[in-house]
Amino acid sequence: MYPFSFTKASDTRDALDAGRRGGRYIAGGTTLVDLMRETVERPETLVDITALPLREVTVTERGGLRIGALVRMGEAAAHSKVRALYPVISEALELSASAQLRNMATIGGNIMQRTRCTYFRDVSAACNKREPGSGCAALDGFNRSHAILGTSDACVAAHPSDVAVAFAALHASVHLLGPDGGRTVAFADFLLRPGSTPNREQTIKQGELITGVEIPAHPRPLRSGYLKVRDRQSYEFALTSAAVALHIRGGVIREAKVAAGGVGTVPWKLPAVERHLIGERPSKALFAEAAAYAAEGARPLAHNRFKAELLKRTVERQLRVVGGTR
Repeated sequence: MYPFSFTKASDTRDALDAGRRGGRYIAGGTTLVDLMRETVERPETLVDITALPLREVTVTERGGLRIGALVRMGEAAAHSKVRALYPVISEALELSASAQLRNMATIGGNIMQRTRCTYFRDVSAACNKREPGSGCAALDGFNRSHAILGTSDACVAAHPSDVAVAFAALHASVHLLGPDGGRTVAFADFLLRPGSTPNREQTIKQGELITGVEIPAHPRPLRSGYLKVRDRQSYEFALTSAAVALHIRGGVIREAKVAAGGVGTVPWKLPAVERHLIGERPSKALFAEAAAYAAEGARPLAHNRFKAELLKRTVERQLRVVGGTR
């Protein structure tokens, strides 16, 4: 670990001043400290923001939900409003990590976490995300856990977050505050596909601070849930996952929100699956037909070709669970 200075922000203005001068915000530190130990990240200054008033979970005027950036993952998962309105969020959080990590890591930190690609974390390996222009060792290396959707010739690293998949499915937005004031970014635009600049992972600007994530109101009743498929049940990242939310009224699917994790360079929305569901009556046959579109555009690598078929099965299974046809 390289030397760094540490400061604790007493209020939002203090934090923004430190961020504008190049300080890196830290709350739970469950990702950043690991990367600093591995010398992947080398910040000169850390700014502790745990004293900021960003710990509330509130229902918005229109019936949506806003989760403060400093709400712990465990707190959000257990919150009565989150569990009642959007169980897909609670389930994604509970399947994300160990209880110890969930009690430390924050919502804002979770969506800012960097990939778990072993080549990214190995400073002796070529990685365009860590060192632009150095190459991508995963392309010809062991790439079983890597992405098959949204990849480029520069990067094939999968995005690791579970709750980000639920946020993507529910069309969430991210609230930001910076030196120039506040702004809101659609979650689909907040996380960036690698393209030719995989080192740029979010649309956040220098010195900006995440203040919260907002989920818009959706028609009721809304059934939702999250399924995570992994090599082991305890503390493991997804091979594939599916976040599903269905609004079923009069026996017909009126709205469908579906996204996948473990397979994309960002949480991957599945609009073709959604379109196939809307206006139809839930059935095993319908869900199988819709899930067949889940891997459209996939570019499998040498060791992760199984993910395309596994993704279809994961989406189909969770559609059946949420749709009540299992």
